[in-house]
Amino acid sequence: MNERKSDGTSRREFLTNTTRTVSASALAGIALPAVHAAESNTIQLALVGCGGRGTGAATDALTISNGPIKLVSMADVVPKKMSDSYDKLKTQFGDRVDVPADRRFLGYDAYQHAMDALKPGDVVILGTPPAFRWVMFSRAIEKGLNVFMEKPVTVDGPTTRRMLKLGELSQQKGLKVGVGLMVRHCRARQELKKRIQDGAIGEIVAMRGYRMGQGGGTSGPCPAGVSELGWQIGHFHAFLWASGGVFSDYYIHQIDECSWMKGVWPVEAHAMGGRHYRGDSLDQNLDTYHVEYVYPDGTRLFFDGRNMKGCRDEFASYAHGSKGSAAISTLSHTPGITRIYSGQKIPRVNSRKELPLPEDPNVVWAYPQPERSPYLWEWDDLIAAIRDDKPYNEVKRGAEASLVASMGRMAAHTGQIITFDQILNCEHEFAPDVDKLTLDGPPPLRLMADGRYPVPQPGIKTDREY
Repeated sequence: MNERKSDGTSRREFLTNTTRTVSASALAGIALPAVHAAESNTIQLALVGCGGRGTGAATDALTISNGPIKLVSMADVVPKKMSDSYDKLKTQFGDRVDVPADRRFLGYDAYQHAMDALKPGDVVILGTPPAFRWVMFSRAIEKGLNVFMEKPVTVDGPTTRRMLKLGELSQQKGLKVGVGLMVRHCRARQELKKRIQDGAIGEIVAMRGYRMGQGGGTSGPCPAGVSELGWQIGHFHAFLWASGGVFSDYYIHQIDECSWMKGVWPVEAHAMGGRHYRGDSLDQNLDTYHVEYVYPDGTRLFFDGRNMKGCRDEFASYAHGSKGSAAISTLSHTPGITRIYSGQKIPRVNSRKELPLPEDPNVVWAYPQPERSPYLWEWDDLIAAIRDDKPYNEVKRGAEASLVASMGRMAAHTGQIITFDQILNCEHEFAPDVDKLTLDGPPPLRLMADGRYPVPQPGIKTDREY
């Protein structure tokens, strides 16, 4: 999404009232055609959300070599977003991008038209802010489409419960669904997990995760004459209803990959955070977050997030065991530079300029470099499942990973210990009736009397985040 809004879309409805919430009872009697593109062997794609990650997902899908794949429709609300994405993809992939002007849909109901251009068994990429994920996923199920959806897939308890039900329904229909937690598809991390399970570092006693960058998730006031809803969507990282904030969108990866290595979700979170340098920004984020996640056996994951310019960056996760330690991610998602150490001393890497790493006598195993990107592996695995018609559905773990991220975020924003069951059953839905929003209507979040949006107040608001 983009903060700018063109005059051409200013009067269009956003998620019109014709959008239906799909339930098991509504679709139980529908017999869907085969959920793979066997008749032509070409899998067609629709891209919904033409921003950086959506365009990146389409690039990854078109890059892999598992049979013919073609992009045939696109949807967004911003003409420049659409044109930039189309030009980039068309230049790179030529005839494999077959999206004439009449299949480039602009407007707030454009996702419906983009899906209508597909046939059952094709794939829709959902790259819009996660607040709308359940709405668009419902439509995809109704159309019999396989899905790749970006993370997070939910932002609160009610949408998680809804997504879990939709996930069950998509499984009943035999649909293949990938979720953009691509590290789980990384062959290096898969090998590391196997070695940890086999006792290479002994029992995991603690884990650490870091996502520290140079700022993000800010927003000034909505300019005069611009839809406030459109403005919030364009700055979705600034608003909890749209994205879960920087916590959910940025930090979910480290939390998910550590929990994957542990083999279980944490049961509670205790956290703190601070809002220091937001300046005149009207966003809802904190600048710093520290979360202590607790697993059923008492093992802790200590996660630190920071978004401050001028501070040291870190983008990594580590596991410490009774016999050694492991680097799960060293510098970013890719390459993982995954290693096992004989002791507990793991060198920190601050920049790609420090690569390749010098030889370390404490390294007892390291995955060979260079690594293939997990962004490609996740598409390999999804497309293979579609072509071979094998079970493949990541909705449950994607929804649970999103919920665990929300658990830590809520703990920081309320100043309370929040359990898995508490966040799952929390009734505070950030954007109720998101499927009925219209561009000219009120957004889910309104300005207060002082001209600012509500922000978390730990210790004051303790049963909801704002």
